[in-house]
Order: sequence, then structure tokens, then C-alpha cells
Amino acid sequence: MRIEVDNYFRDRSQTPVDRYNKLDFEHIEAVDLVMLNAHLRALEEGHEVELPTFNFKQGIQEFRGQRLKLAAGQVVILEGIHCLNPLLTEQVAEQHKFKVYVSALTQLMLDNNNLISTADLRLLRRMVRDYRTRGKSALQTLQMWPGVRDGEQRWIFPYQKDADAAFNSALAFEPAVLKTYVRPLLSEVKPFDREYADARRLLAFLNLVNSCSAEHVPPTSLLREFIGGSAFA
Repeated sequence: MRIEVDNYFRDRSQTPVDRYNKLDFEHIEAVDLVMLNAHLRALEEGHEVELPTFNFKQGIQEFRGQRLKLAAGQVVILEGIHCLNPLLTEQVAEQHKFKVYVSALTQLMLDNNNLISTADLRLLRRMVRDYRTRGKSALQTLQMWPGVRDGEQRWIFPYQKDADAAFNSALAFEPAVLKTYVRPLLSEVKPFDREYADARRLLAFLNLVNSCSAEHVPPTSLLREFIGGSAFA
């Protein structure tokens, strides 16, 4: 059974702020650690819990009647950026955890000398997902991206060494699929926006890539997490 840590985000009114006094969505305390650990402990003891759903458009946590109880032999798959941080699951015994680090290390090259940036690939993924599920424009995602990168250095990369297994999720064909979704979004960034140069740089990169229709992406593909239509949703 899968639990998404994103659904345990605190209401936006309780989100920590960073050194610039902006909401710090990457901070581990943006997650309701007390509730998450209480639910994990209850599931481990055989109880039923009602899972929250985070409404990203309104910035509030909601309960919509989604309940979960584990059957004998079932496991919980906990998914989220903080899952390797021991604070996230501090009330779960270490011997009950198997930690997997999922990265997106693209191996594609534009030519013999220029590798496609792994960070750019992740940015395109996030741009498509955030527009589809959270109502965010490409400009808003670009504005948040520096904070995301800072959060990686603070909250993700220090713990990757503690993983029991690592998995590279990058797909050779995904820039071709993402292009169809992200080009119209990037085209909406205006010349007077501070992020305009980044938008044009990404568009220039995508112009070097042939488009591929999403109809060729199977519903079991990891890419469906970003473009929608996943069989696991």
C-alpha cells in the first residue's frame, strides 16, 4: 500500500519560512511529522487510519474518507523527498525499513561534449506535474526552483548514502514526450520576467529534441507520474 508524504503537508499557514522570509516547502517541518508517525505506528499495530489529502491549489489538508488498514503480510510504500531522513519515520523501527533512493541521472548527450543536464530534466518534470496537479504556471515553478535546489542540498543529498538500494528513473525518451507539454508553458514567460532567460534556454534545448506523443507511453511508465494517466494513480 502506498502513502504519499506530500499529503501530510501542513496547511500553508503553518509552513516554515526560509531566511528570505518565504515559505519553505522543502523543509522537513513542512510535513506533519506527528500525524505521519502516528499513522505509521497505528498501521503497524493493525489499526485502520484515515489518510489525509493535501489540496495544493488551496494549500490546506483535507480528509476525504480514504481509509487504510494493512492485511497480513502487506507493506507500506512511503513516497516522498524526505523518506531517507530518519526524522520522517522516527517512530518506526529501523529493521522495519528498506530505503530506496530514486534519482533521475540522464545519460543523454546533445553532442560529443554536452551532456543534458539532470537538473533541467527534473525541472521539466516538475513544471509539467505542477501545472497539471497544482495549478502552477511555468513562471511560478521557475521562481520556486532555486529554493528546491537549496532544499536538495539540505534535506535530500546528505541522506542518499543511507539508502539500501538506488534506482535511476531517467528515461531516454522523456524529453521528447515532455516537450509537447512544457513548450506552451515556457512560452508564457514574458521578457520582463526575471526567469525569462531560463525559459528561453530551456526552449532552445527542447528545439533540439523531436516530439513524441504521449499515446506511446504505457500507463505503467514512471513518466505517467508527471504527465498523468498512470495505472497506479
